[in-house]
Amino acid sequence: MANAASGMAVHDECKLKFLELKAKRTYRFIVYKIEEKQKQVIVEKLEGVPKSRIFFIAWSPDTSRVRNKMIYASSKDRFKRELDGIQVELQATDPTEMGLDVIKSRAS
Repeated sequence: MANAASGMAVHDECKLKFLELKAKRTYRFIVYKIEEKQKQVIVEKLEGVPKSRIFFIAWSPDTSRVRNKMIYASSKDRFKRELDGIQVELQATDPTEMGLDVIKSRAS
């Protein structure tokens, strides 16, 4: 069972969609989220515009509860290990840390 120390389980669809993104650049982005009731990471949203760089943006606002931050941090590490091929990683606690200008600067 998943807990704050080991992170949430990763749903198979997460890995499948990431492999499609990596191999075929099928999506512009994939939004994953932690589904606390199911105790796993799931795919929340896809947008079908091909792109060439694979970013991993970890969004954990400063305003989150400490327990949620702990779960998120451990789940993020476990989740990233499942997704081989990430080219750029951003850690954001404020929207300005993942703005378009930041993304563009990291893409080059």
